Amino acid sequence: MATYLLKKSYQLKDLKEISFKDLWGDHGIFTTMWIFGKPPKILFFNSHIQNLIKSLKSYGIQKRFLKKDILKVINKNILKDKKYNHLLRIALNKKVISISLRKRVAPKLNFNLKLVDLKREKPQYKNLKYKKILSHLQKIDNSKSDIALVNNKKILETGTSNLLFIKKESIFSSKKDFYEGNTYKFFKTKIKRIIKKDIFLNELNKYDEILLIGSGKGVASVKSINQINWKRKNLKKYKLFLRYYKKAIKNCKSYRV
Repeated sequence: MATYLLKKSYQLKDLKEISFKDLWGDHGIFTTMWIFGKPPKILFFNSHIQNLIKSLKSYGIQKRFLKKDILKVINKNILKDKKYNHLLRIALNKKVISISLRKRVAPKLNFNLKLVDLKREKPQYKNLKYKKILSHLQKIDNSKSDIALVNNKKILETGTSNLLFIKKESIFSSKKDFYEGNTYKFFKTKIKRIIKKDIFLNELNKYDEILLIGSGKGVASVKSINQINWKRKNLKKYKLFLRYYKKAIKNCKSYRV
């Protein structure tokens, strides 16, 4: 079970605090950010907020000064003199904005994927239709495992992260039906080319490495997928991606809004 530092909800119309609502299953959008250090820093903060606002508009959730209100809620709950290593989740529907903080668990090198026949609703958005995914995630140790979402015999993404597939020097990701997260977008600026194609289960043995990238996992290397007897061949690209990621962490400025 996740260990939470805080869970709070506010009325969107006036930011009055109400009893906590996680909003899972609602018509709305969320984003999850890694907050770390003292004073606190939030990795890819501006990208997270910009994507959140853009997606909210697509879902018809609009309010004057909405971005300003989201930042008020964050500031109200983040302490400048506390040391963090947490995942900060902001979720909104048309009436409520919720904020939560849970401990971030680092992935281990013996990481594995469990294949699950499931595709997110409107996967191009980080929407709140996550109850089926959460029911699977609650059964596993997220330091050692994640679920890989499979549809029509193609791997799309995991329950928490984007996936990259490495074959020799080429880097691939799913062609469609997945959400391009902020960590994914960061690596697109660092890697010459990420080739989008359908990633079929029966072709996975062609790939040398599989990487998870996202706010919760950072960069993780998949060691195995037991259901199809896939095993990691090397850690070459993982080490490269990890260097880029550590540099982004080092260059991240103190959290300020």
